[in-house]
This record gives sequence, structure tokens and C-alpha cells, in this order.
Amino acid sequence: MADGLLAGGLGSEAMARDHERTSWAAEEEPAPLGKGLFEDEDSCSDCSNHDKPGTSLQSFVPEGKTHFPEMFQTSHLLFYERFRAYQDYILADCKASEVKEFTAEFLEKVLEPSGWRAVWHTNVFKVLVEVTDVDFAALKAVVRLADPYLCESQVSTFTLECMKELLDLKEHRLPLQELWVVFDDSGVFDQTALAIEHIRFFYQNIWRSWDEEEEDEYDYFVRCVEPRLRLHYDILEDRVPSGLIVDYQNLLTQCEESYRKFLNLRSSLSNCNSDSEQENISMVEGLKLYSEIEQLKQKLKLIENPLLRYVFGYQKNSNIQAKGIRPNGQKVTHVVSFTMTTGLLQSLLRDKLCPEPCKEEIEIQFHSDPLSAINACYEGDTVIVCPGHYVVHGTLSIADSIELEGYGLPDDIVIEKRGKGDTFVDCTGADIKISSIKFVQHGAVEGILIIHRGKTTLENCVLQCETTGVTVRTSAEFLMKNSDLYGAKGAGIEIYPGSKCTLSDNGIHHCKEGILIKDFLDEHYDIPKITMVNNVIHNNEGYGVVLVKPTIFSDLQENAQDETEENKAFKVQASGEADVAERVDLEELIECATGKMELYVRADLSEQVEGNCEIVNELVAASTQKGQLKKKRLSELGITQADDNLMSQEMFVSIVGNQFKWNGKGSFGTFLF
Repeated sequence: MADGLLAGGLGSEAMARDHERTSWAAEEEPAPLGKGLFEDEDSCSDCSNHDKPGTSLQSFVPEGKTHFPEMFQTSHLLFYERFRAYQDYILADCKASEVKEFTAEFLEKVLEPSGWRAVWHTNVFKVLVEVTDVDFAALKAVVRLADPYLCESQVSTFTLECMKELLDLKEHRLPLQELWVVFDDSGVFDQTALAIEHIRFFYQNIWRSWDEEEEDEYDYFVRCVEPRLRLHYDILEDRVPSGLIVDYQNLLTQCEESYRKFLNLRSSLSNCNSDSEQENISMVEGLKLYSEIEQLKQKLKLIENPLLRYVFGYQKNSNIQAKGIRPNGQKVTHVVSFTMTTGLLQSLLRDKLCPEPCKEEIEIQFHSDPLSAINACYEGDTVIVCPGHYVVHGTLSIADSIELEGYGLPDDIVIEKRGKGDTFVDCTGADIKISSIKFVQHGAVEGILIIHRGKTTLENCVLQCETTGVTVRTSAEFLMKNSDLYGAKGAGIEIYPGSKCTLSDNGIHHCKEGILIKDFLDEHYDIPKITMVNNVIHNNEGYGVVLVKPTIFSDLQENAQDETEENKAFKVQASGEADVAERVDLEELIECATGKMELYVRADLSEQVEGNCEIVNELVAASTQKGQLKKKRLSELGITQADDNLMSQEMFVSIVGNQFKWNGKGSFGTFLF
């Protein structure tokens, strides 16, 4: 295996993009560059910094006052290179408790046991050492100081004698992950350098101190390594919102601290006298810590898993502050155009600025781009965007109630987002209106349009998405009419609990999913109010409409269906308990709901109408389940006058005439978690 393990070097793309990254900072942020780590020979590139026949790897010279020798450049590896290395060569199907054993076996096959030099690099110093032996089981190398002695330290008093004393304390055994292999153009130490890089990356970015105590029933690579590796590269490639990255790092820090406290407490308990009062207190503290750790781990897993991260989303709190009314009380019309001609100005005056004889003077401000115009707005202002293709590199943050309208057809007024950033259009105003504009999304991590709160109306617009489309957050209201949305790699529209969403005469197509309705069954969530009329939802990769709900509810629904076959009523169980709540006639429920929602069902249902009915039936059942659980909780609290109106929260106001065509998995589906 060792002979065929490495067959190629870093490609020319890596050279072009990273020829200047030669500092030690590269160790902390391995970029997704490079080729051929564990590739077959026919897929490898022969391009490297050194046009010499032996090695297939590049090198770099570390920055600093001390002239260290060149090092192997191994930190710039692609996702699939690391993925293949861990899956095929290092971890395979091992369990968490077997990680160290599998890693040691891998190193025995590929690592040169002696005869190579490395730089021992810590946060305090760098020193050149020579490896004389390797303790594979302990993942450590036996070293001695190289001749000549080269050392660079942040502490001026760190002398040669101090270094010798430190090595003696460590018995000259150093962790492999702290060693950076000195470059050798013979190719003999290529696999040694790469193997150590994989070990270093694994323990810095993948391994968690509590992993070994996790369940051993599942493949560790599938359960932990793959999702964490994907998250690492998603972060590097700006696919994760910056706020979510901060949340993840904070959760990780909290979990590590809690786990450290838990270990110390467990250790102290083993030294206590049995049945002592102190032990009982410590046991209670230990249980609290254990519960806290489990909750933190679950939150980490939600972020690490790309599917769950997408489904549950990241509810960022927008910090945009509304300006309110202009101090002088005046409302301003902002005109956006690259150039202003007399003909265009006359047309604007006739159609937009003064369609009728002006009763009062209107202040007009001119801008060359939409971003500066929106940033200059106060409450009640209007932005008119003239025909043109406008490129913006920031977020269009709309915090006041303004109107943003295009002067012409949407295809003639294009606003394109370029550059990195979390969002494209961010809405928090009380009443925002956007019309006759085409938005083209590039590079945004989150959706093309996010409504955090307030009401946003989108009319006669085109949304060309790259990540997700429109996100309607809790307590926000969104009205979309006569618009076209396509190209989202996630859902075209994501609807959160407690929001209000009205969709009328729109096209939603060529997305991963058409519309995604987030889980609202939790007692803390309100049911969303959704209106869908005459929309065409077609050619999406998955479903036209997807509902996210917990697996436990699916089990309850299956039990209800079994009961319905016998007596046409379904039974609701709460949280897996044996107590059975009241039975509700499903047919009467649907009839009541559809009557309220003006849903007509013909004798011969077409495919499109069947899709409407399927969505109503499923969501009404979910709404009913939430109502029954709420009623049961109130009863347990002694509140007997629970609301018997199952549709009192009115999920749908209307659902009529929507067409579902050529969606990969059908018109409606559920995602169970």
C-alpha cells in the first residue's frame, strides 16, 4: 500500500494561486489548493516549485529572522484529497475507540522511522531537530537537536541549555503533529511529510476530546470525520455565514471547557469516600455537566451536518438600525443611473417624478449605484433604478420603509451581487416594496433575499439565485407577486415558524426544493400563515413543497392512519406516552380547513389540484398534532378550557390553483429529523 500511496504533486493551479503563501500562517488555514495527494498516476500533475525528478511536492521557506531550511508544503490540500486519505488509508471503518490504533498502523506503513529532519514548531519557538526513531503507538518521534543548532523563540531568554533541558523533560519524544518535515528533493520523505500533515490536520480540526467516549456502534468516519471535514472546507470557501462560524467556535469552546470540568469532577469522585455528602453533591454537579455537554454536542452536530445546517438554517439577528423620518420631515426620491440624459430625465419626470402637476416641490438625489442610494434613504423615501447592469459588492441593507423600483422591465434593470458576504438583500423595515428589478446572486453565503422582520413586498421581479432564494424569518411577512425565482442550490423559499408568506402568480423552478417550510411543531413556535395562489412550481430537483418535522410525529401519524382505517378517526399520542388523546374525525377536519381556505376540489382531480390537496392534508394534520399537544400540556397544567378550534391558528389563508410540474420527487414531501 505504501508504494502506491502517493503518485503526484501539487498542480499548477496551486502554484498560481499560492506562490506567495510561505509563512507559518499557512499552518493554521490550509486553503483548498493543490492536487494529487492520493491520486492515481494518470490524474497527477508534474508541476512543482522544483524541477527535479525525485519529489512531487512543493516547498516553502518559513519567514523569520532565523534561516531555517526549506520545508515541505503540505497544508494546501483539497477536500477530496483529505477525504480519500482518511477514508481509504487512515481510518477506514474504525470506531472512535480505534482511531489511535488505526492511525499507528497507517504510520508504520508510510513513515520513515529515522534519518529525516524537521522543525519542531510550537506557539513559543521553532527549533530544528533530527528524528532518530518513531514510537508509532504513541504517535511520537524520538529526536535530538540538529547540528548546527537553529532556533527562533519569542522569549529572548530561551537558550540552548533551556532547549536541552526541555527535551530531557520530554525524554526527547515529541508529538508528530508538532513536526514540520524539512524538504528533500529525492522523494524519499514525501509520504512522511504528507502522513504527518494528515495527522496534524486531524487532531487540530477533526478530533474532539470526547469522541472516544461516544457510542462505538457507528463508523467514526461517517459519523464525525466527514461532516467536520466538509464544514471546515465550507468555512474556507465562504459557504457558511460568518455569524454561524462564530456560534460554532463558541459552542466548541464551551463544550471543551464543560468536558474538562466533567473529567476533573469524575476524577475527584473516584478519590472520594463512598456515600459521603461531598460525593452526593458532586454526583448532582456531574449529572448537570453531563446534560449540558450532551446539549452542546447536539448543537455542534446540527452545524456540522450540512443537511441539518441547511434545513434548520441560521437565524441571524440583523443589527441594522432604522434611521426613521428625515429630521426636516422631507421625503426624497433617489434616482440611480450610470449617466443621465435629457431624454431619460424627461421620461422620468413624465412617468415617475411628476405624473401630475406637482403640488409641492420634490427633492431628487442622483446616484450611480443602488447601494449608495439605499444607504442614503430615510423612512418613506423612494429609489428609482434606471435601466442598466449594476454590480454591487456589499449587502443591500434596507431598514426603513422605502420603495425600490425599477424603471422599465426587470431584464433591463439588473443588480448583480459579487464578492464575499453573507447576504445580498437584507430587509428589516416595517413596510418595504421592491418591484421591476432582476437580482443576480453571486458569492453570497445565505439567501438572495432575507426578511428578518416587518413586511416586504416583491412584485414583478426576477431572482436568479446561487445559494438559497428567499428566507422569511420568524415574525416577518413576505408578499411575492408575478415574480420568477430560479437556480437556488437550496430551497427557492424558506418559511420559518411564526412568519406570514403570500405567494401569488409566481414561477419557482430549477431549485433543489421549491418551498421549504421549517419545523413548527415545537411548543415555542407559532404556526406560519401561508397563502399560495396560482403559482407554477416546476422542474425542481426535489419536491415542490417540503415540510420539516420530527420523526416522532411521523410515527404518531402512522399510528393515526392505522386507527383511521377502522373507524375513520385518528389517535394522537404526545411524546411517545401511552396516554391517548381525543380522537378527531380527519375528514371533518379537512372539510373545515378547506372550507375556510376556499379550496375547491373537483370530481376529477387534476395532477395540479392533487398537489394542492396533498399539501393541505399534510399540513393540516401537522397543525392538528401541534394543537393536540398544546391542549394536552394545558390540561396537565390544570387549564381545562383549552381551545377546541383546531384551525384557530389558521396555517393557510388560501391555497388555490397552484401547478406542480416535473419536480424530481413530486409535488409534496416531508423531511424527518
